[in-house]
Amino acid sequence: MIIVSGDAYVDHPAFGAAVIGRIIESEGLLVGIIPQPNWRDDLRDFKKFGAPKLFFGVTSGCMDTMVNHYTANKRRRNNDAYTPGGEAGYRPDYSTVVYSNIPKDLYPEVPVLIRGVEAILR
Repeated sequence: MIIVSGDAYVDHPAFGAAVIGRIIESEGLLVGIIPQPNWRDDLRDFKKFGAPKLFFGVTSGCMDTMVNHYTANKRRRNNDAYTPGGEAGYRPDYSTVVYSNIPKDLYPEVPVLIRGVEAILR
């Protein structure tokens, strides 16, 4: 399986992609994790592992992307707490939707499962 996450990869129990990856790996399955993939270019981040045998697991990360991108006054934030260096712009608005549409287009025969804060809210 391949996990696509809007957060940078941090191997810590506070980050869901790492926890799920470790649990599935402990069951003897191979897991690939794509942290903060570039959705604007030739989509090579989504192609580097090829098609998974089971499914793509997609999450926006630890925080809803709209909360991460905008203040309560609808002003754009200048930083991203879940990106190295705090740089903004490494994930799209509504990243679960964007990240799940790309594997559906590239590998239409592979199921895409979504989970996380953003998937629950929408």
